[in-house]
Amino acid sequence: MEIKSQALVDVVEDVICDVCSSGTRVPGYGLQHGKLEVQWGYGSQHDGEHYRVHLCEPCFFRVLSGLRRERMVNGMFDDDQPFSSEDFGLVSKGNYWEKS
Repeated sequence: MEIKSQALVDVVEDVICDVCSSGTRVPGYGLQHGKLEVQWGYGSQHDGEHYRVHLCEPCFFRVLSGLRRERMVNGMFDDDQPFSSEDFGLVSKGNYWEKS
């Protein structure tokens, strides 16, 4: 026997980029956006603050480019810490079905 009831659920139709205000829904592919998020804990200067910024694909890679540049400048004269900026922040590639 099935017992049914109606339920109202919230569905995210689009995520708006917090930088450029563009929508992130790609027709036929769903939402394509990145998120910069932090929750500062006890002992930090920003204890108890929670930040979340939604970014469209172009804005995400502009932010990432700025961080790469900052990393390059900070390590410019470090001979013992060579790094590749191309894969900075990249966790996986070609991972279409799994989240990691």
